[in-house]
Amino acid sequence: MPAVEDADTGPETGLSVIVPCYQEGRQIEAAHAAIVRAFGDVPGLEILFIDDGSTDGTVEHMRELAAADDRVRYLSFTRNFGQAAAITAGFRYASRPWILQLDADLQFPPEEAWILLEEAGNGYDVVFGIRRKRRDPLIRRVGAACHQWVAARLLGIELPRGISSFRVLRTPVARTLAELRMNNSYFAARVPLVTSRYKVVTTAHEGRASGRSHYDFVRLAGHAFELFFGFSWRPLNAVHVLAALGVAAAVAVAAAALMSAATVLGVALAGLGLATLTLVTVAVSARYLQRLLLDNGPLRPYYIAEANLTVSPEDTIDGGAGPVPPPRRPSGPARTPQTAR
Repeated sequence: MPAVEDADTGPETGLSVIVPCYQEGRQIEAAHAAIVRAFGDVPGLEILFIDDGSTDGTVEHMRELAAADDRVRYLSFTRNFGQAAAITAGFRYASRPWILQLDADLQFPPEEAWILLEEAGNGYDVVFGIRRKRRDPLIRRVGAACHQWVAARLLGIELPRGISSFRVLRTPVARTLAELRMNNSYFAARVPLVTSRYKVVTTAHEGRASGRSHYDFVRLAGHAFELFFGFSWRPLNAVHVLAALGVAAAVAVAAAALMSAATVLGVALAGLGLATLTLVTVAVSARYLQRLLLDNGPLRPYYIAEANLTVSPEDTIDGGAGPVPPPRRPSGPARTPQTAR
């Protein structure tokens, strides 16, 4: 495993395994058991579960695991903020020099992470796992391949093909990625913005043993749009060019129509085309404006409701004060309200 030199304790080889969770139930216990089998002998092992506002008892299982295993840490959000928020929290609160990001569904067997860790020892900041044979539904496979192709070939986004959320990162680099003011869920596309020392390696991939994926078609489409509009200005530039060409074409058609018998039809077609281009331009421009507003907005990406580790006050909705019980009705005979004189 890669080593990081620490001035006080010497070489440190600890590993934080972060596991974003949403509606995982007892699968948390299976994930914990698999992680312990793969890394139980690693000195300084930390297992950090991040509950993304589950309502099915996921956090209760986290509490039980933390009580039985002092290597387990957990965070639980005040509501569902999304996987990107859970990853951000994991990167910020991991306490070991290296991070392994792992999904609770165990489609990536934890022991496969040793391949990533071995490659990271060659001087890489981030090592991604690529599925050797992807065991996901056809719509997931085709959708991922298409939107990554569009991103790389049409929009010029630097994004290694086939990468997944199964990855190993140096913790300082992970924190840098988490602190970038980019309100989107595509962490993989952030990596080339801060370092060129990343690599991909092939790993095994298993079918889902239980539960179901939380990514339906709408969510996958939204994920793709976050990539397209969050990391490339080409869509905005393209619609502005098209709008300029559309205005010129509309003027030319209107002028030609005025000199012909089809005056009304020509003007109507020119107006329709110009209106369509205007709507498209406004829509795309508004999407980029929304991106800028979100990236610079006051809201934090998540708020923590419960944890068994120290959290920053700004990551809670009450500044870290915690809940205070409301006043109770005093015991004894009820007092007669006094009337004003």
